Amino acid sequence: MRFQVLDIIFNPPHPLTGEPVTPADRFARLVDTAVLAEELGFDSFSVGERHAGEVLSSSPAVVLGAIAARTNRILLSTGVTVLPLHDPVRVAEDYATVDQLSQGRFELGIGKGNEVLQYPLLGKDITRQYDYLSDNVSLLRALISQENVTWTGRTHYSVEGTTTRPRPYSGPFRIWHGSATSEFAVRLAAQYGDPIISANALQPRENYKVLIDLYRELCEAEGHDPRFAYVGSGSGGLFLAETTEKAIEEYRPFYEGAVARADLRQHDPAARGKVTSFRTIEEAVEHGPALVGSPERVVEKILSYHASFDHDLQSVSVNHLLEPARQEDVLRRFAEEVIPHVKKEVSTTLWGPQDTRRPANFTAA
Repeated sequence: MRFQVLDIIFNPPHPLTGEPVTPADRFARLVDTAVLAEELGFDSFSVGERHAGEVLSSSPAVVLGAIAARTNRILLSTGVTVLPLHDPVRVAEDYATVDQLSQGRFELGIGKGNEVLQYPLLGKDITRQYDYLSDNVSLLRALISQENVTWTGRTHYSVEGTTTRPRPYSGPFRIWHGSATSEFAVRLAAQYGDPIISANALQPRENYKVLIDLYRELCEAEGHDPRFAYVGSGSGGLFLAETTEKAIEEYRPFYEGAVARADLRQHDPAARGKVTSFRTIEEAVEHGPALVGSPERVVEKILSYHASFDHDLQSVSVNHLLEPARQEDVLRRFAEEVIPHVKKEVSTTLWGPQDTRRPANFTAA
């Protein structure tokens, strides 16, 4: 199995003190975390994108450019770029720039996004989000793989003889499709034979498994090489302590604080993927995807989810409101006390020598 650190760059105030982290400090700590992830041997570092709410991830390409300048080995990605909101010409330009800055260590994650407010904010009709996504990925794929592109779609102006600059570092970078609640994302991924990454954060595992299973069925039906039908999985937050009981008590205010902040949005409780199905930390640990507990318990949970998903990539996120030293401790313990045990049980070809679609200058250890 491969391992990734994901930061969507949430920035709510501290649940106990009410104090926020300043944007400058939040970004500085994020870049430091990416450098640490590389030092600890993580395979990938991913940055999210949102344009509304208590988040600072409106410019993931800029953030990844800063990380590219501070790292040498780790793969960089987005989790996810909200492709329906953007002109694919600009997306091709921005992420080819990241690909060049990192010297071929980049892959792109795309999706429709989980924030409904960002569509009207950026002048987009949310009822057409799937039309935008379908058109934009078609044009984007053409732009990063070809020069002198001529293309016509339904929601985007036609282009004729267009070549975006810079070009990707060494051929088109791989595209992953974020999957959370709908069949559309997995159908689109299977259409192109692209990998998927399941959100696996707010719902019972069965809701995600049905989409993962559908993806594999559709890839086979489309005749794509199953060796490249990779699957990634998110998690409901990462926190480690000597015992699971201690981890639960220490992490409780951060988990409950996140639930309370989400409740302020007053989403429809029936809206899948908008509110968590696990209202308490105990529910999240016992029945949900939260990786909170002793290292042994977290190993057990990852392997349990792997038995359901058969995934190749495990993505983890550490709450930024923990003290920086505690964040580092959690990542270090995960790298030293969890990853080796999972890798003994689960192998994958993702990003290894057999993965011929991996980025030009990246081969995982």
